[in-house]
Amino acid sequence: MRLNAQLWIGAALTAVFLAGAVLSFVWTPHDVTALNIADKLRPASSTYLLGTDHFGRDLLSMLMVGARTSIAVALVAVGIGLGLGVPLGLLAAATRGSLIDEVVMRGNDLIFAFPSLVIAILITAVFGPSALNAILAIGIFNIPVFARVSRGGALSLWTLDWILAARVAGKGRLRISLEHILPNIVNLLIVQGTIQFSLGILAEAALSYVGLGAQPPLPSWGRMLAEAQTMIYTNPALAILPGLAIVAMVLGLNLMGDGLRDLLDPRVRRARA
Repeated sequence: MRLNAQLWIGAALTAVFLAGAVLSFVWTPHDVTALNIADKLRPASSTYLLGTDHFGRDLLSMLMVGARTSIAVALVAVGIGLGLGVPLGLLAAATRGSLIDEVVMRGNDLIFAFPSLVIAILITAVFGPSALNAILAIGIFNIPVFARVSRGGALSLWTLDWILAARVAGKGRLRISLEHILPNIVNLLIVQGTIQFSLGILAEAALSYVGLGAQPPLPSWGRMLAEAQTMIYTNPALAILPGLAIVAMVLGLNLMGDGLRDLLDPRVRRARA
């Protein structure tokens, strides 16, 4: 099998940010909560490898902890989407044409009518802005995405001969969904999960940018961008660095998703053989 360049490049980019996020749990070059006005807006040096912001905080340390925040929010949100969306999609496919199928799909349409930002505004209006509420908003929006993907993949399998054979053998729809359908759509879910992970990074940055995500003193890439917008001309690095981090992370996840699709989808492999 030929090496998949997209997969390896995407995995490498993603691994860099994951490593930085994990490392930030135990070590950062400087304390991200400590303000040092005397060292504000310092350029890159041996002490501050990427310089400091207008509060004297080390930018490298903030990027590391910001990666942790963005990855944690996106990862949990994708987990919510998978945990609730996949069972709903399998249930809808197993009962195609029934009232259950109709309720699930119309519920998906209802959620799709409200973007994650609108959902976040509604949630924060009641509970206040926080990283947890950002997770809920993004996670709720992921549920219909995974429900549609799992339902579409399952429907394509329910008409196959070996599924009909399982039904003739006396297996119920629930058992068939768990034993036969789910294992055969895992590749679809992995690829979609990677895509939603990258979209979750963007959504978390957007929510933090407008003040609805992670709150101070916890660093966030989106809030770093928001705080840097008034100094874009005097110190552009404050906006460029978190912006590049978001772009690189999303690019890495998208490349990895494309690579996984090529690797796991036999139709793509045959077309490129």
